[in-house]
Amino acid sequence: MPRPLPLFGSFIHLAKHLARGSLGVMLIITLGCASITGSQWDQRYGKAHPREMPTTPSKAKLTYYKDTRAILEQRCVVCHGCYDAPCQLKLESYEGLLRGANPVKVYDGTRLLGASLTRLFEDAHTTADWRTKGFHPVLNERNNTPNANIKAGVMAQFLELKKDNPLPDTEILPASFDFNLNAKQYCASIENFDSFAEKNPLWGMPYGLPALNKKEYKTTMDWLAQGAAMGTPPQLPTSVQQQVAKWEIFFNGDSLKQQLVNRYIYEHLFLAQIFFKEAPRTYFRLVRSSTPPGQPIARISTPRPYDNPNVDRVYYRLWQDPSSIVAKTHMPYALNAARMKGWQQLFFATQGEFVYEVTQLPSYAPEVASNPFVSFADLPVNARYRFMLNEAQFTIMNFIKGPVCRGQVALNVIQDHFWVFFVSPETQNTKGIAKFLSDNSKHLQLPAEAGNTLRPMTNWIKYSDLQKEYLAAKATFVSKLIAAEGGLEMNNIWNGERGKNPNAALTIFRHSDSASVHKGMIGEPPKTAWVIDYPLLERIHYLLVAGFDVYGNVSHQLLSRLYMDFLRIEGEMNFVGLLPEASQEKIMSSWYRDAESNLKTYVDLYIKQVDAPNKIRYVTDDPQKELYQKLKLYLGEAANSPFNIRTKKLPAHKVAIYEKLQSTTGKPISFLPQTTVIQIPNVGLFTLVHNSAYSNLSSLFGEEKRRIPAEDNLTIARGIVGNYPNSFMRVDEQQMDDFVSRVQKLDSEEDYKVLRDIYGVRRSHSEFWPFSDKVHQLYYLNEPEEAALLDYNRLENR
Repeated sequence: MPRPLPLFGSFIHLAKHLARGSLGVMLIITLGCASITGSQWDQRYGKAHPREMPTTPSKAKLTYYKDTRAILEQRCVVCHGCYDAPCQLKLESYEGLLRGANPVKVYDGTRLLGASLTRLFEDAHTTADWRTKGFHPVLNERNNTPNANIKAGVMAQFLELKKDNPLPDTEILPASFDFNLNAKQYCASIENFDSFAEKNPLWGMPYGLPALNKKEYKTTMDWLAQGAAMGTPPQLPTSVQQQVAKWEIFFNGDSLKQQLVNRYIYEHLFLAQIFFKEAPRTYFRLVRSSTPPGQPIARISTPRPYDNPNVDRVYYRLWQDPSSIVAKTHMPYALNAARMKGWQQLFFATQGEFVYEVTQLPSYAPEVASNPFVSFADLPVNARYRFMLNEAQFTIMNFIKGPVCRGQVALNVIQDHFWVFFVSPETQNTKGIAKFLSDNSKHLQLPAEAGNTLRPMTNWIKYSDLQKEYLAAKATFVSKLIAAEGGLEMNNIWNGERGKNPNAALTIFRHSDSASVHKGMIGEPPKTAWVIDYPLLERIHYLLVAGFDVYGNVSHQLLSRLYMDFLRIEGEMNFVGLLPEASQEKIMSSWYRDAESNLKTYVDLYIKQVDAPNKIRYVTDDPQKELYQKLKLYLGEAANSPFNIRTKKLPAHKVAIYEKLQSTTGKPISFLPQTTVIQIPNVGLFTLVHNSAYSNLSSLFGEEKRRIPAEDNLTIARGIVGNYPNSFMRVDEQQMDDFVSRVQKLDSEEDYKVLRDIYGVRRSHSEFWPFSDKVHQLYYLNEPEEAALLDYNRLENR
């Protein structure tokens, strides 16, 4: 039996962690005998009936859309949004408010069986249905009286609890507050709320943050007392309705070619927040429906976007999403005339390289649908590649902001800071690559095909062997392709149509248990970089976006993470392949210290097998740094980023102090959190990013043992980097010299506490909410398309 690619001991470690129960198995806790029974609540306030979406206008003076939505966004959604909302209480929409809370965690890396799906708007369509799935109400569902609406409503009780028990008058909150990412959940219902409040009087909402101000509190409580009416949603402009109708015609052509193209588009845009210039902050989702345009959407909901829809004909519809926009999932995607023209040229050309025929639609069988190299083999490779490449940040962002990207087990597969470049699409437009992908489609199978397997080791060996065979075949193919073109040159890298497309270079930051991606080359030259070609980009998408099931079991999630090891190393090897042959193995080894024996398998399989002349000339003894410089020059404007401190917005004479801060290395950085948002009045927002260094990324566990704090570095970026700020600072411009000096002299936790005492806006700060509002105001002003509500679940308490 051939030896599989290095496993790095992950399954062994996993077994040990499962045995010790140290992966955070959730405890179900019953809150004391002081709880009031349901029958007692019935006697007091009437029998409970699930509250459904209103069908007639409310007569209430205060409504969600008119009066309280903005308050909930700024004070509640900043913690209660997306899959990791505490108790699954998603407050981005009125529908989420009606659904309520559920104690079962969506993110659970230990479950042996897949969890029940609980996606809002998809897996149940009435409040009554959500009650059968274990959700309990947070609004009163008994008699609609002011007294009942307050006394029998969990939300009202939590707000009242905070008003009666404000945060302690201390900078560091007591240990009774648990801000750990995997903290135990206490999801109080109205029946046990009194017991909960007695045991945890300081746990009113907002949790671990200051209370609402008097005006916000009164408006919200009055609204709740009046019955928490929804009100009238904003009307969709006629011009947007016309755009929706136009695009739904495009998405639902009858020919086999149109159906295949639109299936491909849907499987790549199903997470997109689609918008039109006529209403740039109104968003739509591209969904599958059993009904055609002109009829109400009958949504087809499946675990994955390529699962069998079980209908004769799928229609692709634009569904208006009523949710508030949160940064951690915000992936805007514009539909406009230029987009339609570009897609017409890529997929429906009548002459040239993009002409093709579709004589049969692929099936939805898992072995076909999970492998895009099989299901979409009829579509031109270069068309598929350009479709993703033209919006490369969005394509990568699906992995960064999609359901997969939460927690260290999902993210310790990538470095804290690296640059991404792309193979030129001109190299992907030959008939040879189409044949290569066709011949190797069996080697490109992805773990999603295995589903929620209970045999991860067997499946891992299978995919390991397939990856080995693919790398060997790729080395032979790449060698022939480069030789035919006369050798490897800089024009093998995509330059974004001569710098016009800013997606040609991307910067990815990992912030411990979250990540972010931005256009351009941000920060100092990173330790590693990737070069991505079409097969790699497509596999990243189908592994970690289309094929990833956040409700899947531990084996599915583990296989996905381990397979991403293969893809990361392949991207790194593509980059190293641009360097002089004599330095390639040495540089790769420096990225995988203490794991060289594992790395050797990849080097032997691919790097040493690529035999092609390199025409890129190097003249220094630091070829990696030299290559970065060459890429910056070659990419031109596409290499630049407004996040870099050297921009036209910041005068040159003021840059020096920021560069001095960015030059900080080693021990002082170890006291800083992953992201610190700094407001400098009259200058703007900056983010101080702590990039942690590791000897290697070769294991799923034991990350701290591979840390090299002496090699940590900082990136200071203009604007907001990351979606989960860990710390807020406010520094006047004239204080920057002192601030930088203090950062560079950090030598203990006490030093950091002093820094925070002077400049910090802690979660306990009386001015926390005004500062938060200012941060969001500047965020929306400077990044109007990408800005959204930040998430405060990872704010530190130091």
